[in-house]
Amino acid sequence: MFTRRTLTQALFVAAAVAALAGCATPTRSVSVADTIAGQAELTTLNSLIVKAGLSAALGGAGPFTVFAPSNQAFAKVPAAAMDALAKDPSKLTALLSYHVVPVKVIAADVKNGRTKTLNGASVELSKAGDFLTVEDALAQTPALSATNGMVYIIDSVLTPPAAK
Repeated sequence: MFTRRTLTQALFVAAAVAALAGCATPTRSVSVADTIAGQAELTTLNSLIVKAGLSAALGGAGPFTVFAPSNQAFAKVPAAAMDALAKDPSKLTALLSYHVVPVKVIAADVKNGRTKTLNGASVELSKAGDFLTVEDALAQTPALSATNGMVYIIDSVLTPPAAK
């Protein structure tokens, strides 16, 4: 049998649970594009993705893994090369798509070898202990997880092979 005190406590708990449930934020999809846009150390990459018109594609279904050069990595690229990229949309798109593979890469599952990029060329992925490299770039692990893939921040800009 409920006492007045027990009933009051039960009503209070029910009201508190209802109030907290109303304050809960719904989960939101955070794509690879959104993940990159939200990282302070990836502002240069994000601006290039926007300039190339690739935001919508990287916000799509995926899966994608982006090997994302940090702002410091882009700072190592000569200014003349960056200016040339900014003026040539096809070269910019080729460069950026060379940093994206159309699969979800989990560092722990990497087998040393080549994998094809969205650019059409392949990159070498290697793992040694906790270190993951793509070509000569070191990837920070753990990766940033997105709803449609993964983002690994890398310490250098990958250079796609010259078109034949």
